[in-house]
Amino acid sequence: MASKNKIFLDTDVALDHLADRQPFAEYAHRLFALAETGKLTVCVSSLSFSNLYYILRKLKGHADAQALLGKLKLLVRVSSVAEAEIQSALSSSFKDFEDAIQHFAAKAEGGISAIVTRNKADYAASEISVLSPEEFLAKHEPAAE
Repeated sequence: MASKNKIFLDTDVALDHLADRQPFAEYAHRLFALAETGKLTVCVSSLSFSNLYYILRKLKGHADAQALLGKLKLLVRVSSVAEAEIQSALSSSFKDFEDAIQHFAAKAEGGISAIVTRNKADYAASEISVLSPEEFLAKHEPAAE
């Protein structure tokens, strides 16, 4: 089932996992557990890595932030953000530019079954299904167990 379930993870959910942000971390940890066991392919944009570093460095310092991102890189596929994604985001009806970039990176990645985020409203213009971590897990964990 690994290749069948391919999601694009918004930065907020990756941060929940890496910084163990409660009460949201439980769902993020479960998503990454599925990725670790090969039952889920998790894609994260290259933009997320810089955003995550910026926040994690403030929370945990440079060395710990880089170590966490190194561990993240082992579990995810990094989706590119290139000129086409930026142009699409600039031309889109998304209210939040960063979320527009994420959406178009997910779209360019291809094969994404859902964008998983805690900020679903920010993805109202998405052409890809948008689910909260809880919603995704409710639909996919029973099949994975």
